Amino acid sequence: MRTPSSILAAVTTATLTFGLTASVAFAADGPDAPLDLGDDAGSAATGASATSGGSIVRTIVGLAVVLGVIYGLHWVLKQVKASKDETDESGDALESIAQLNLGPNRSLHLVRVGGEIVLLGAAEHQVTPIRRYSEAEATALGLLEPPAMTLASLEAESAAPKGLMNLIRAKAVTK
Repeated sequence: MRTPSSILAAVTTATLTFGLTASVAFAADGPDAPLDLGDDAGSAATGASATSGGSIVRTIVGLAVVLGVIYGLHWVLKQVKASKDETDESGDALESIAQLNLGPNRSLHLVRVGGEIVLLGAAEHQVTPIRRYSEAEATALGLLEPPAMTLASLEAESAAPKGLMNLIRAKAVTK
């Protein structure tokens, strides 16, 4: 598949080539016609009015061609970007959690791989797994944030009695 820069170069070349040859192609008499440099003022005015209509049409056609090329280039680049975005997705199984720079070209990375947390050491020419943690172990060690409270867990927590006195009251109440 062609890269966006090669497509842009091809479109630019085609546009410049067409722009340079369009004036010759749309000329009424052709490129080899002799120029009429008559001294007659009446014939010059008539010739100017006749060619001014043709130049307006040429300008409008040229503008339409340029707008078409710009729209086509925009569409092509949008398609290239969309196809690149579809192929670059890595999925949800791999996620970078934290990074700690230790020095130039050296760092530690905490990465979630599926249900595991892996501590990686990265140097200039090498990546080394240092330790693997389960999610529960990483949360207990403080490497991960505790999971957010859900609505169900908040309701269960609010229904449970708090403190020793409330626990005794809940057990002692008889009906």
